[in-house]
Amino acid sequence: MELGIVWLVRAAWIAAILPMVIASIPISKLRSFHELVMGFARRGKILQPSSSQKWTVPQRFFAHFYVIGVAWTTLLLATTWMYAIKIAPLSPEKLQSSEIASHLTRGSKVFSFHESHLSSYRFKVWRAVFLLVLMEIQVLRRLVESIYVFKYSPFARLHILGYLAGLFFYTAAPLSLCSSIAPEIARFAGNQVAEFIAGESHTSAIDEFDLLLSIIPLMKLGSCQMIGGVVFLWGWSHQCRCHAILGSLRESPSQEREYMIPHGDWFEMVSSPHYLAEIVLYAGLLVASGGTCVTIWLLFGFVVWNLTLAAGETHRWYLRKFEDYPANRHAIFPFVY
Repeated sequence: MELGIVWLVRAAWIAAILPMVIASIPISKLRSFHELVMGFARRGKILQPSSSQKWTVPQRFFAHFYVIGVAWTTLLLATTWMYAIKIAPLSPEKLQSSEIASHLTRGSKVFSFHESHLSSYRFKVWRAVFLLVLMEIQVLRRLVESIYVFKYSPFARLHILGYLAGLFFYTAAPLSLCSSIAPEIARFAGNQVAEFIAGESHTSAIDEFDLLLSIIPLMKLGSCQMIGGVVFLWGWSHQCRCHAILGSLRESPSQEREYMIPHGDWFEMVSSPHYLAEIVLYAGLLVASGGTCVTIWLLFGFVVWNLTLAAGETHRWYLRKFEDYPANRHAIFPFVY
């Protein structure tokens, strides 16, 4: 049942990626399918104006994605961090291997948990915490931007399927980052809830809480996590700058029909640098994960394919809209596309 959750998330990513892959095949027979898929993905300025706004929602509903993203990521991060402190602490003397073995096997006496497995499992748990910390940084910033940076036009719309896809993404993405230990986390959370309902005291656990013990393991992860974290922050900072540039183009929502060519930062190279930055930061998460988790690879594949298609549509819109649009800009990948 618990492992079924992981496979369900993977199946959902595959189901989300497959239509985009098919729509990208340059065959004339698939042209209508391509237009159908892009019709669901278009939003804001590239959504074709229509006398009917059926099956669309205001683009300002983007904030809903980040509210859900923050709430869900925070819950997963808190639960995973608590699990890491209690079940996989930094110091071996804090918890014997038999205790972890008992938790993972629900008390099975035929399970032998060697020290090498114990160290590997500790690393996996704290790596999941690290990935969720990075995701928390991302969704918190996006929520703040949706409230204070972007000034959505009252005429800007989003297809309802695109809206549902966004809700799915910010639910499945954080879960994917801790999918390697999802069954254990689910069991741990269930036990904590059961203990709370039963009224069992947790005073001793609170008294023994050690702030350093909860942070130091994140500083002792491997080179992949450090490199991935740097790549993530590189993409994160550039997306922040590019969003600030986009937000400054419209001083108030009343300027709904005014569009200008953005300049600065990565806008000098591509039309959608905020999409490129998002791909970079999710590449950082992939590197930080060690690149061994299929679910995170599927998450990254969805991000790349979705944003590449959206960037292509945005680039073509700019070319149609502005006769003096910079000819040296590509859609999303400098010098490539």
